[in-house]
Amino acid sequence: MRAYGTNARGLGEVRSIRELAREHALLPLRIFLGVTFLYAGLDKLTDSAFFRATGPGSIGETMHAVRDSAAIPALVDLALKSPGAFGHAIAFGELAVGIGTLIGLWARLAALGGALISLSLWLTVSWQVKPYYFGNDLAYLMAWLPLVLGGAASFSVDAFLASRRRRIR
Repeated sequence: MRAYGTNARGLGEVRSIRELAREHALLPLRIFLGVTFLYAGLDKLTDSAFFRATGPGSIGETMHAVRDSAAIPALVDLALKSPGAFGHAIAFGELAVGIGTLIGLWARLAALGGALISLSLWLTVSWQVKPYYFGNDLAYLMAWLPLVLGGAASFSVDAFLASRRRRIR
């Protein structure tokens, strides 16, 4: 619902509190997921043990540990062909998703990337968690879906660019 009229200075449209709340409703989720994925990517990139094929804390060891309990063992087998490359792909993917989500650049694409990362981790690493609600990857997957559908409506590069395109036309 829009409330039309002029503000105190007579400068045009006054928007209702309900409309402003709707416009900013996904902002806390966007900030949480963006910071979390940015941190996850940076954490992996700064941990030299993570990219190794074997050893404590390595992606290779993690993949070997979950291989037989994964929903799709073929995904794990694919990762095990080159654990270091897979680890780098996940880390840089999380970094790109985190940055894109925080600044709201190609927000739906960033959210889709986050959802796909979460889905792949749920189907491999956290699939065996019982009961399912103890695993966090499924919850992250569900958290990404509103951003895939809604994008970044406020405080985003996408919104700025859309506003600029409207002014140019």
